[in-house]
Amino acid sequence: MWPDEYAFLLENAEEVDLHITPATREDGTPGKAITRKALKVRISQQDFEEIWPLAEARYRPGGRFSGKAITLITTNPHYKSWHPSDGGSEESVSASGQRYTTRYVIVHFLLDDVRETVEA
Repeated sequence: MWPDEYAFLLENAEEVDLHITPATREDGTPGKAITRKALKVRISQQDFEEIWPLAEARYRPGGRFSGKAITLITTNPHYKSWHPSDGGSEESVSASGQRYTTRYVIVHFLLDDVRETVEA
């Protein structure tokens, strides 16, 4: 299961299709293009560093994505176009008057349906 303490990261997730370019076959002809469902999320750099150990493993989230499985894409070469990328930054002022900057990254989670086996 996706850890409850990180459930808020998926609240504003956008469902997208990843169009993966085909690899060239040994005979030189192009392979078939693949489309995968994914979640695109903008999260803080700090949150990304916290969930990094969860990368490349499948998790089952709750809430609106219940019945699905997600896998955080980080360094998989098949998905290099969707590795974490710059999500910009925001300047803010704390309650004490100190200025600070929050940096963001754009991450993608592969999104799959989960089928449960049922005993008859």
